[in-house]
Amino acid sequence: MTATSNIILNHAEINHKIRRIAFQIYESNMDETEVILAGIDSNGYILAKKLKTMLLKISDINIVLCKVSIDKKNPWQDIKTSIPSEDYKNKSIVLIDDVLNSGTTLIYGVKHFLNVPLKQFKTAVLVNRNHKKYPVKADFKGISLSTSLHEHVHVVLEGKNFEAYLE
Repeated sequence: MTATSNIILNHAEINHKIRRIAFQIYESNMDETEVILAGIDSNGYILAKKLKTMLLKISDINIVLCKVSIDKKNPWQDIKTSIPSEDYKNKSIVLIDDVLNSGTTLIYGVKHFLNVPLKQFKTAVLVNRNHKKYPVKADFKGISLSTSLHEHVHVVLEGKNFEAYLE
């Protein structure tokens, strides 16, 4: 982190947001026996793992992790998932990323999963920015920010001190 950065969320606040999002996911899937948490590589997947840990503490739903690999510079390229599409057919899926900025990554992720019939599809992000160029929304979000186009949100979810900050 640089000296000019502004902290948006500190470690305790991020943990609180993860807990709250986990409860929202649980409430939305109470009648399910299994939910797929599809985290966009890398921070989205780390967030998905943290949400899985919390969901296992608060519910008896079987949580399956899926890593979604999207080339963020060329999101129209083939998208790869760590589990085969047959494993999420007719299941409830939550697509997870750390920051929703323009919506490009999330919309291409949504498109990939819509090639298979699903029972329910939701999205979750830790930070929701208001600069979308695609009509995509986060069903579950930790915080919403109005920022300038020149500012960038960084999220650190590894190590002992999680934080989200603005540059």
